[in-house]
Amino acid sequence: MPGIEVFGVRSLRQVLALLRGSEIPDEDAPRAEPRLLSDSLTRVPDVDLDEVIGHREGRLAIETAAAGGHHLFLHGPPGSGKTMLAERLGGLLPDLSTDDSLEVSAVHSLAGLLTSDAELVVRPPFIAPHHTASLASLVGGGSGMPRPGAISCAHRGILFIDEAPEMHPLTLDTLRQPLESGHIEVHRAAAVAKFPARFMLVLAANPCPCGLSGTRQGDCTCTPQVLMRYRQRISGPIKDRLDIQRQILPAARTIVDGEEPESTAVVAARVQAARDRQTHRYQNTPWILNSEVPGPVLRRDHPLDAAAQRLLEDLYSAGQLTARGLDRVVRVAWTLADLEGLTRPTITQAHQAYQLRAGHPLTTPADIRPLKGVPR
Repeated sequence: MPGIEVFGVRSLRQVLALLRGSEIPDEDAPRAEPRLLSDSLTRVPDVDLDEVIGHREGRLAIETAAAGGHHLFLHGPPGSGKTMLAERLGGLLPDLSTDDSLEVSAVHSLAGLLTSDAELVVRPPFIAPHHTASLASLVGGGSGMPRPGAISCAHRGILFIDEAPEMHPLTLDTLRQPLESGHIEVHRAAAVAKFPARFMLVLAANPCPCGLSGTRQGDCTCTPQVLMRYRQRISGPIKDRLDIQRQILPAARTIVDGEEPESTAVVAARVQAARDRQTHRYQNTPWILNSEVPGPVLRRDHPLDAAAQRLLEDLYSAGQLTARGLDRVVRVAWTLADLEGLTRPTITQAHQAYQLRAGHPLTTPADIRPLKGVPR
């Protein structure tokens, strides 16, 4: 880590000399220069956003999620690009701060994930457990001393669960508490361990077991009962904690004439600028990102403009937003404003934040009155 001096002692005489402040005796061993954290920093993602053609709404969803640390749900038919977008989300996140790097590295060291060529974790981790992962592998545990699971290993990074409805509902529901608190406690006979677990949750799902429901790619063979059971495998409380929900459909074109998709570096620069605005706004507070600020604090100290507040109050009164959903829409609205460099969200950002949460196609705020029957 930077800011410290490292000396590898080879004898007790050298230890005593260091403690006394006297000249350190030479033990015929060259003094090694410490490898600084900055020497390990790399910004070469394995995949890049410029490989994603089309998917305007999907690109906006992952950019917004990265800028504010929001949880994300991508659903659509197989091969539409859900995993492709999720895998490129990690490249948009800034490097970990020194404090976060030490905290994440400590968790990864305890989990046995550190390698000899990476003493410190300097990039936000991307943890993608299989949908058949057990409860213990997700939350942590072990026969003796508790060890961190995938939830804690994704701390300050991304926890990506593909084919989320295929995961056991009870295993998936264990995410509810850490999504709110940012930590998880593992109780075992030998000890009780409290691990950090402040991560971005990204879920991906097909519309049904055969993957064709609501698409033009073929006829769905699933019965209504099968469809209902499949969609209920992701519980309402979990969905209510997901700030952004987007349907990802196959891109209309594979080649875009005269349009070059933005690269990861370009979008990551906007994300960094938006996060810098959040850091400045929340200085001298325990929070860094919009997604971390409690709803009452955000509404009291950083209110939306009058028109935006009326819109969200109407949506809440009409039953189209829960109380938790209202707070999460406000947080996303602030993130959209930060991406655009605005001093505070307007009705445009509030309307777009609601559309991102409700999964509606993004439109202009020309008609923003609540509609009956719109799902929450």
